[in-house]
Amino acid sequence: MKRNRVWAWAIFVLGVVYFIGPLVATLDFSLRIHRDGYSLDAYRNVFRQPEFQQTLTYSLAVGVAAIIIGLLVVVPAAYFVRLRAPQLRPIIEFVTLLPLIIPPIILVFGYIRLYSSSSILPLTTTASGTNVLLTLAYVALAMPYMYRAVDTGLRTIDVQTLTEAANILGANTPTIILRIIFPNIIVAVLSGAFLTLAIVIGEFTIASLLNRPAFGVYMQNVGANRAFEPAALAVVSFVITWVAMGMIQLLARFAPKTAARS
Repeated sequence: MKRNRVWAWAIFVLGVVYFIGPLVATLDFSLRIHRDGYSLDAYRNVFRQPEFQQTLTYSLAVGVAAIIIGLLVVVPAAYFVRLRAPQLRPIIEFVTLLPLIIPPIILVFGYIRLYSSSSILPLTTTASGTNVLLTLAYVALAMPYMYRAVDTGLRTIDVQTLTEAANILGANTPTIILRIIFPNIIVAVLSGAFLTLAIVIGEFTIASLLNRPAFGVYMQNVGANRAFEPAALAVVSFVITWVAMGMIQLLARFAPKTAARS
């Protein structure tokens, strides 16, 4: 038992060093913009740039839009599959995994080809249309995480009983989803939302090829011209992602403590 415990702690420490070490090194480098000691000037230079605020605001706005659209698609679909068509669940799970299998660069070239000026729906011809296309692309990228978060939330509640009780009381399907199902899976929904936001903040390939002023593109542009500021931006991006992950862990404590239902 003692030997197993020592090995467990050794593996844990090795994992911490492997994952935390690069971040500590990046943080240390970002603070050494002056040779005479540590300084926050790299962070000040980043925060003073108007592009930082503009790109971060843009990515946050696109992320919120992607979350809303994703929920409007995923929650009814997961509810229908779980309640009416459980035989379709393997197919739905496979379809939602496709964004993890297909590289983003292939996805974005397919979007450009499909929605260019020569197509029936030319979204890439205007800035607003390209923004819509980028938002929908992020919805697709986040679909694996959003669907599984919602599906996990639905497993923790008795969907069949809740739906039958609501039908007896005269509620229609939109009312059931909005006022009964959604409040019971709000923790799972928020988990998927934070994961989506973390993906949007750091995404580069699709935003770059669609020529959108996203935060990921701004980080790459800064990295091509400066030394210490990119390290500061990387730390800021890590902090945003960790805050999102921390919120998921915090919200998980309020999840219903019921057995999962297959």
